[in-house]
Amino acid sequence: HVGDDVEAVKKNRKKLREDLNLPAEPVWLDQCHTNKVYRAGNESAEKDGDDLDNETISNAGDKKSLLLKADASITDKPGVVCAVLTADCLPVFICNKSATEVAVVHAGWRGLHQGIITNTIQAMQSPHKELLVHLGPAIGPQAFEVGEDVYTAFVEKQPVNKSAFVATRTMAGRQHFLCDIYQLARNELQVLGINNVTGGECCTYTDTLQYYSYRRLSNTGRMASLIWLQ
Repeated sequence: HVGDDVEAVKKNRKKLREDLNLPAEPVWLDQCHTNKVYRAGNESAEKDGDDLDNETISNAGDKKSLLLKADASITDKPGVVCAVLTADCLPVFICNKSATEVAVVHAGWRGLHQGIITNTIQAMQSPHKELLVHLGPAIGPQAFEVGEDVYTAFVEKQPVNKSAFVATRTMAGRQHFLCDIYQLARNELQVLGINNVTGGECCTYTDTLQYYSYRRLSNTGRMASLIWLQ
C-alpha cells in the first residue's frame, strides 16, 4: 500500500504474526475503497507470509496485486485472521455476542457512502441485534476537512448525516466542511438497528505518536486491524 520494499513488508508481517502469536497468516485484502465484502475460509492458514512473492504483496515493488479486491472480510471459522490496513480511514470491528462470527471493515468516506458497513452486516449470518461493533482509530472530526461534494453525497443519501458535518471555510466559492467519519458510521449502524457501538474517540491525524496518517504525511505506513475467532 505504500510502495515499500517487498522484503521489508515480509519481515514486518512475520513480526506481526510472531508478536501477536497469530494462529495463521492474516487474510490480506487489496483495498480499493469499494463496498465489496469477502467471506474468508481456511485459505489464510494455508499461506505462510514467508512464502509471499513480489506479486502477492499489494502494491509492493510496483507489482500487480493478486490479492482479493475487497474492503471487508467475514469469517465464522476459528483460526482465520481477518485484516484491514488503515491510515486515517476507519477500521470497524464486528462480532456477535456468542463469539461465532467476526468481521473487520476498511471504511473510508467513499466506502461508507457506497455502503460497505451495511453490506458487511447483511453478509453476516448473525441477527443484527446480536452484533457488537467497535470503531477503531481514524481521522478525527476536527481534522477531516472535505468539500461540498462529499457533504451533498452523504446528506442526499441520509438526511440524518447532516449531524456529521460542520461548515468551515469557503474556497473558490465552494463551501468546505469538517466531517465526523465516526458519526457517519454510527448513523449507518443506527439505521440497521445496531446500537451496541463503542470507540470513536481517537484521531490518527493529531496523535502523531501512536498512529500513521495519510493526510498528515502521504508517504507513511499503515496500521493493521485484526480480528479472529479462537
